[in-house]
Amino acid sequence: MKKRSIRISLTLVLFITAMFSLSFAQQTSKIGVVNSQEVLEKSEEGKNAIARLQEKDRSNQGKLTKLDEEIRQIETKLNTQRLTLTNEAIIQMSSDLDRKRTERKRFAEDSLREIQDLRLRLFNKVQSELLPIIEQIGKEKNMEIILDLANSGAIYFNPSIDLTADVIKRYDASKAKTK
Repeated sequence: MKKRSIRISLTLVLFITAMFSLSFAQQTSKIGVVNSQEVLEKSEEGKNAIARLQEKDRSNQGKLTKLDEEIRQIETKLNTQRLTLTNEAIIQMSSDLDRKRTERKRFAEDSLREIQDLRLRLFNKVQSELLPIIEQIGKEKNMEIILDLANSGAIYFNPSIDLTADVIKRYDASKAKTK
């Protein structure tokens, strides 16, 4: 019985010591968070990048719509005139239809690849411009670590450690100076 009470007392002392150490460590550590997705959506440069991507996508969608219409016209003509066309004309129209479908498929694949490449280039540019700003804020506020909320998987954080608004403000200010 005495050994058990000693063991419980020792466990309690270790637990209190661990909690005190953890509490002390938390008081001295400074952690910040930045939501890179929010910076991208709310900063002027991020909005410009998103607008460029959307414009390119609209342009590509317009071309795809045009190709779809051309394909429908050939299909309609082939279906409605099949009985009056010669075999050679049917073969030619079928060949044209296959060519248009292949052209559309290739254009769609190329467009997707082009959009992905453009997105990567634009976002990498923004990210490389943000890193020095985030590092500067971290040094000014004596942060030990700054996490990206968009990639961290954080479920909860104290809003007082969120640096996103400050990063957006400084990023926009840095871009305004270069214009």
